[in-house]
Amino acid sequence: MDIRAILAGLAFAFMWSSAFTSARIIVAAAPPLTALSLRFLISGLLGVLIAWMLGQSWRLTRAQWRATIVFGVCQNALYLGLNFVAMQTIEASLAAIIASTMPLLVALAGWIFFGERVGTLGLLGLVAGVIGVFIIMGARLQGGIDMTGLGLCVLGVIALTFATLMVRGATSGGNFLMVVGLQMLVGSAVLSVAAISTETIVISWSWKLIAAFSYTTLIPGLAATLVWFWLVNRIGAVKAATFHFLNPFLGVAIAALILGENLGLREVMGVAVIALGILAVQLSKQKRKA
Repeated sequence: MDIRAILAGLAFAFMWSSAFTSARIIVAAAPPLTALSLRFLISGLLGVLIAWMLGQSWRLTRAQWRATIVFGVCQNALYLGLNFVAMQTIEASLAAIIASTMPLLVALAGWIFFGERVGTLGLLGLVAGVIGVFIIMGARLQGGIDMTGLGLCVLGVIALTFATLMVRGATSGGNFLMVVGLQMLVGSAVLSVAAISTETIVISWSWKLIAAFSYTTLIPGLAATLVWFWLVNRIGAVKAATFHFLNPFLGVAIAALILGENLGLREVMGVAVIALGILAVQLSKQKRKA
């Protein structure tokens, strides 16, 4: 792995992890589903426009359309929609930690439902991830936590895991950015229906809200996607996914730095164990690919 790929992987991990902190700022001042729907509308239109300028087409294969719809609904509408609603009552750091378990859940589901080999290292990683989650949940439950918000985050990461399993390899065939842009527009459409049905638009305008919304739309929403696809094309999806082990660390660190969220020793230990579990699972996948 060359230095450019390493820097790109670090940049992607930072951008992905920072989205929870900016989302927490947004939902404190605006209706979550309305804000997220607007974010996806802007990001999606920009993505489609850039893809069109690069010569990509919206004439997708059947598998690509399936990926567009499944990811648009499960990732953008369900996963992120549930997280945005949840972060009205739970901290960004906890939402980031739960979302970071997605690689572990994908590996576990692949093993249980599809008979995929995990290997000793991967199995140890899964066990470590479960232990890390229990450490963190034990600490948070003692300190008091909104169970509804926690449940929404759990449902969200399950939806993302399902989408990841259902569309693996379905985006092959080119037009990557066009697929991503259309996924965002699908998510925006679904979320707009939910927002109209459930929310009253009351916004507390401030420079923090505008900055957080702009950042979320352009950086985690669009730039991180571009960096991810560049990284996958350069080093492959399995090696690129190794950078996910940084997400628990970065998610809680950014939330602590920007939002002043407190983290105890047990929570730090849990984050470290989860990160090591994710790394072990990804390294196990690399060994099987070798």
